[in-house]
Amino acid sequence: MTIAITGATGQLGRLVVEKLKQKVASDEIVALVRDPAKAADLGVAARAFDYSKAEGLDVALQGVDTLLLISGNEIGQRAVQHANVIEAAKKAGVKHFVYTSLLRADSSPLSLAPEHAQTEQAIKASGLDYTILRNGWYTENYTGSVGAALGLGALYGSAGEGKISSAARADYAEAAAVVLTSAGHQGKTYELAGDASYNLSELAAEISAQSGKTIPYTNLPEADYAAALKQAGLPDFFAEAIASWDTGASHNALFDEGHQLSRLIGRPTTPLKESVKAAL
Repeated sequence: MTIAITGATGQLGRLVVEKLKQKVASDEIVALVRDPAKAADLGVAARAFDYSKAEGLDVALQGVDTLLLISGNEIGQRAVQHANVIEAAKKAGVKHFVYTSLLRADSSPLSLAPEHAQTEQAIKASGLDYTILRNGWYTENYTGSVGAALGLGALYGSAGEGKISSAARADYAEAAAVVLTSAGHQGKTYELAGDASYNLSELAAEISAQSGKTIPYTNLPEADYAAALKQAGLPDFFAEAIASWDTGASHNALFDEGHQLSRLIGRPTTPLKESVKAAL
């Protein structure tokens, strides 16, 4: 059996490959990447694969039984790019198509949701056997700001008291590896999120406790937070997107208490405390 992973040199992709190597032989894994040279350290076969270049994608998928499509990072281009991959998978005879979507993609208020929902519909219409992994927020999306918070003396955001059920990227990678290597997941859509939720005030308190510095949480209106992110050097589009996702979080768009992720991986998800410690 051959399992292929798209975006295998990305942050999630690398972790999925590592988790897979614990479950199957390395020669059963194929990394599908834009630049195979960057995949040399993965210890698995690598093939050139660019979502936006439809021609030849099916050739790269020859002999692949199970495919994990890790959603692309070019927001606004993804529905078309993913459709290219779905079409190629059909042509190549892929038997099981697995996709990393977004928590409650069909009803989420986040601006990320429509492209995921479109992709899910295209997968279901394709006739392929599929599993949809609706990944919640990665804890790293927030702990990535720990350094800035320590530098500024405060954690800034627009999430108010919204509850965030995030999990470590490695937890989601492990779930993908389980689905790719075990039976009984066809036709299923999993809502994946962390076991415990927190708000940004609680995240700030955890950073304070572990760093020994008092780091309060400062809640800003969405426009002000976007402006602050732009001032910090983020591109306008991305700054506005991040601020809007925080506003979504304030309405509990990132909250879930279904525990499907921990059931899938057979252990509790990584506690916030551990993720903060890793970030520090």
